[in-house]
Amino acid sequence: MTFYENAFDAEPGLVLRGITDRQNLLRHETEDFLRMRSLDYEPRRHEYWRRDYSSEEAFLASVEDNRARWLAAMGDFGPPDDNMDPLVEPFAENEHFRAEWVTVNLYGNLRGRGVFAVPKAGDGPFPTVICQHGIGSSPEKTFGFDDGGGIYHAYAQRCLEAGFAVIAPMNITEGPPRARYTRLCTMLGKTLWGLEIAKISRLIDYADGRPEFDIDRLGMWGISLGGAYTMFTLPLELRIKAGIVCAWFNHRLRKMVVDDPRHSCFLSTAEEHIFIPGWLREFTDSDLVSLICPRPLMSQTGKADGIAWWPWVLEEFAASRGHYEKLGIADRIELDLHEGGHEIRVETGLEFLTRWL
Repeated sequence: MTFYENAFDAEPGLVLRGITDRQNLLRHETEDFLRMRSLDYEPRRHEYWRRDYSSEEAFLASVEDNRARWLAAMGDFGPPDDNMDPLVEPFAENEHFRAEWVTVNLYGNLRGRGVFAVPKAGDGPFPTVICQHGIGSSPEKTFGFDDGGGIYHAYAQRCLEAGFAVIAPMNITEGPPRARYTRLCTMLGKTLWGLEIAKISRLIDYADGRPEFDIDRLGMWGISLGGAYTMFTLPLELRIKAGIVCAWFNHRLRKMVVDDPRHSCFLSTAEEHIFIPGWLREFTDSDLVSLICPRPLMSQTGKADGIAWWPWVLEEFAASRGHYEKLGIADRIELDLHEGGHEIRVETGLEFLTRWL
């Protein structure tokens, strides 16, 4: 790539063209190398996973090291403060349920917040569902407030009307602040995901001390970013007995590094918070599902949802289902593939949770 024999004799514009062309080539070579390294996944799968399908107990033991590495990737912030010091405030009430805002101590001045709701009909303790909102959203949206687009379909209310108690955690919701706190977490060797998963666990601790909530029958149902929290939390929080991942489950390698007009690719977005050190080393979505297995799991995916290209979702789901099939429990995993878009599917979700909780 010679642009001139001697830079001292070259025209300034020729020097600039050389700088620009070499930089372009270096960038393209670097992106091609890193993308191909990311997509060349099978050698890493063989290196990091040693699953034993001879029994459920053997299977769980065989993935324990992977579970520990997933916790390390998220970042373990350690045990929370001893004193919860709960603050309970009113939120909403109608003929079907009563809901309150609850604030509890987490770490120092950092507190965890969420809505706790119980049905008025029937006697507790009630099976409980963690209803996790998505990005740019709130616990209020899970109840149908501030949801002009009709994405959430008031699914927390529908859970309560079906006889479930509800926990709706509040997460940091906008991209720029999530990016800012991701930077602070990264410098500590941790992630914002890990901090908010610790908060979800703290809210479960609080619910466990209230007689209305049956933590032995606990599920989690999240949409979009809440689907991510469902996928990321279940491998670490074993008290959650079943999960529904809505509008998140994906062919993770392609989702993260392959630009394609049929889906959005995180590599080309400004969502800095989404990039987790070590994620693609060994944790595709089907691999994370193996850390949820043998617990029941449903994926809700809309063919019209631009976050994913649904034939690739089918491919990744088949790999996920394989873990359950090899253990003889394929009835515990379901794919609700529908013609809609980025939205909660209330009826199929409630049927799934009623069956398993």
